[in-house]
Amino acid sequence: MNAVDDILSQIPLGQLASQLGVNEQEAEQATRTALPALLGGIQANTEDPGGASSFAQAVQQHDPSLVEGGVDLNEVDPNEGQKIVNHVFGAQQGQVVQQLGGVGGAGGSALIQKLLPILAPIVMAYIAKQLTGATSNVGADGGLGGLLGGLLGGVLGGGNAPAAQQQGGPDLGSILGGLLGGGTRR
Repeated sequence: MNAVDDILSQIPLGQLASQLGVNEQEAEQATRTALPALLGGIQANTEDPGGASSFAQAVQQHDPSLVEGGVDLNEVDPNEGQKIVNHVFGAQQGQVVQQLGGVGGAGGSALIQKLLPILAPIVMAYIAKQLTGATSNVGADGGLGGLLGGLLGGVLGGGNAPAAQQQGGPDLGSILGGLLGGGTRR
């Protein structure tokens, strides 16, 4: 199971759809579009040593229990999520939201704009959970980029058959193009 499917399996789509004011199918499609972008933005931020170090510190502030046994969306703080989104995408946030909103079935940029701050804390908790077993083997930031790369697998168009494309989803690597370059977003 790739990271997107794993995270999606923890999110109560009915509750999410209700919060977003859409049906479950729209909520799932928008989530399948937004999750790889968040993961890719995080990975881009960890590609330089300063970004990896600050990300490692940020992850430690997130409780992995949020994604254990299913997510309770009432425990997700969208204000905290917006701070994460701001850091991950920085000045490119508007462009990323516009690009993602234009993907077939994603529900438009207004839906993506509401969804990203809900998903961001869930993604951070998921990564914190994945890193829990790995931090003893990896320095605080030394192998973080590689570990994230492993978590992301083919989600962003790496590998021979990206997971999103196998499911008829978007090829976010081409859609987002150079928006998610390396380095820390400010």
